[in-house]
Amino acid sequence: MKYFTVIAAIVFSACAYGQFYDLNTIQEIKITFAQSNWDAILDAQKAGSEDYTMAATVEINGTVFDSVGVKYKGNSTYRATQTKNPFHIELDTYKDQDYEGYKDIKLSNVANDPSFVREVLSYQILRQYMVAPECNYANVYVNGTLIGLYSNAEAISKTFLKNRFDSKNNTFVKCNPPAGAGPGTTSYPNLTYLGTDSTKYYASYEMKSDGGWDELIHLTDTLNNSVGSLTDILDVNRALWMLAFNNVLVNLDSYSGGFAQNYYLYRSDYNQFLPIVWDLNESFGRFTQTGSSSVSLRSTTDKQQMTHLLHENEANYPLISKLLADPTYKRMYIAHCKTMLEENFANGSYLVTGAALQSTIDAAVQADNNKFFTYANFTANLRTDVSGGGGGPGGRSTNGIGNLMDGRATYLLAQSDFTATSPTISTPASSNAAPSINSSFTITTTVSNQTSVLIGYRFTSNSPFMVEAMFDDGAHGDGAAGDGVFGSQITMQSLKMEYYVYAENANAGLFSPRRAEHEFYTLSPAGLLVINEVMSSNKTTIASDVGSFSDWIELYNGGSSSIALGDYYLSDDEDEPTKWQLPVASLASKGYQMIWASGDVTQGEWHSNFKLSKDGETLGLYYSTGGDTLEVDVIDIPALSNDQSYGRESDGAATWVKFDVGTPNDTNRVVVLDTTSIEQHLLEGIQFFPNPANDVLNYNLGSMDQAITVEFIDAVGRTSKSVSLDANEGAIDISELNTGVYFISFQSEAGFTRIEKLIKD
Repeated sequence: MKYFTVIAAIVFSACAYGQFYDLNTIQEIKITFAQSNWDAILDAQKAGSEDYTMAATVEINGTVFDSVGVKYKGNSTYRATQTKNPFHIELDTYKDQDYEGYKDIKLSNVANDPSFVREVLSYQILRQYMVAPECNYANVYVNGTLIGLYSNAEAISKTFLKNRFDSKNNTFVKCNPPAGAGPGTTSYPNLTYLGTDSTKYYASYEMKSDGGWDELIHLTDTLNNSVGSLTDILDVNRALWMLAFNNVLVNLDSYSGGFAQNYYLYRSDYNQFLPIVWDLNESFGRFTQTGSSSVSLRSTTDKQQMTHLLHENEANYPLISKLLADPTYKRMYIAHCKTMLEENFANGSYLVTGAALQSTIDAAVQADNNKFFTYANFTANLRTDVSGGGGGPGGRSTNGIGNLMDGRATYLLAQSDFTATSPTISTPASSNAAPSINSSFTITTTVSNQTSVLIGYRFTSNSPFMVEAMFDDGAHGDGAAGDGVFGSQITMQSLKMEYYVYAENANAGLFSPRRAEHEFYTLSPAGLLVINEVMSSNKTTIASDVGSFSDWIELYNGGSSSIALGDYYLSDDEDEPTKWQLPVASLASKGYQMIWASGDVTQGEWHSNFKLSKDGETLGLYYSTGGDTLEVDVIDIPALSNDQSYGRESDGAATWVKFDVGTPNDTNRVVVLDTTSIEQHLLEGIQFFPNPANDVLNYNLGSMDQAITVEFIDAVGRTSKSVSLDANEGAIDISELNTGVYFISFQSEAGFTRIEKLIKD
């Protein structure tokens, strides 16, 4: 998700995906089975229990995991007779292990896509408008043999739910028939109401949580029979984005197509079902079954001109027919379609992105001897139609993505629903740029050509937006009545508010920002205090104010004025948000504040009463006053190596990355050290204590991985003692040294030297 500041600057959410879903990098996954007949074993499992087979190892980009669950997956793209089948790898089937926090790896074999970009490009477009998986490419090897280039889509798992919705244990439904969809399928996850008997839903849906059938039935009852408020139990705006995406991209292996499948529903902590799109390998017109007897897609022209109101009047598609029966929801849906068309297709940007993806994978496609289409098909299909090939229902023509979408954008944008004049909305403004909690302020915006104006707002991320009318009556902080300025008076209930504006007339609607509710404006003066960087295993990077190498947390004030810190708290326990209170102090604009996570408050006022786990944990910044405790910034710290930090890509930015060299009390950036400076850096991290010392001097070599020669040099330059250290930590007997001042020379095998002063008692 992303949001706008009050001056409409775009900011991305604090999610870090690391290398594994980097669009510019092809992942390398090497699977090794102990059995030479591994393919036959996986085929047998696919035909039978569909259990995992244990791989001896799975190596991901050089990181090796042993005892890993692997199986074939897929419906139309799997065949026992083909070499390149789709894989599902589960790193934690037998052992608790993950790669960059991911445990499930879903690899599609690109069986039905000559262009190789349908799935990756579709997800990239979708992520602009709603929460959706990351997706890129991976070369997959089995027992040393390259099987081919796969698309690598992030699994919609509990990890996905926790990362996106800060919740993972509620009702979770995979909306695919458990037995698979295909010719003869009669059970569809189309959200029709089948009565109160949950067994009637078993053939259409797969429940991924321990329970939840009653909640799913309640959703279908409300949707079909208007029992209660639909917005109370369904994120309608997110559903409209999903439907707009499916239709615009002719993505019919979806709710909008023949089997009404390939999406998930997750019930949030706020009791709303959130739709999540899944499985886009047949997007851009590859799948042609509409599910409607009146709409046939036999040619590329048919797909270009598929109606944007497909299933509008069909009761067996209630998510479409019921929502589009509401005039406001219909205008919102069309506004979403128009936004997608104008931002991606009318301007041709999707082809630029597609060409960049093809450039990245070109050599890998050529090296894939098991691909289902020719290399010539690959180079042509981004733009033009090709015939033959395919690992699914084969032999049919595959429309070019460019041929389809250029024509579709032209066709749809010429329809009356899209040419109708919509309202205009100016960038909203707040009467108070820094409203305090419980204070009132006004959001205003100038709107023309409207019949109604709405504002949606919330005070907690991931919660539903409250929607209410804005007025131009002179009584809502909007100035004079009838001047085109609309206002809404709001009481600040948290450290931040996220909001958007929607206006409509009889013919068209418009959101501001256009990608709402996935994007929004934010009013967050106090929320500009953020956790900026953390280090959970500080061995050599920086010593604290008492000389210890404690874990550390860096806060950053991204605002234009100072922030009083006394009402803020840090905690590594979400159930105890006020675990450690920050000292009474002020943090200047653009300033940093270091907190030493030493677990020992007696070391000083900036030492917290908890430490950080090297293996990863949750860290939260909270604000508490008057009995109310509010979440300011919560991050999930991954496992970190010694002296590796985890921080925002730049100060206050939303994207998080791992830094091999931390930047405490300094601007966040990647620091590149050459070999010399790296070794010198490590040498400088050696600790020795106590000083003054009596008969024993303790040492810790930190991250040094080579022998160190230590010489004790007296005040007149004579070497009084010399020892070689090859253990990481230990003690040196200096009882034979006379009392006085010595200089300790630490010298590495490469000849780098560090000199320190020692007082011998």
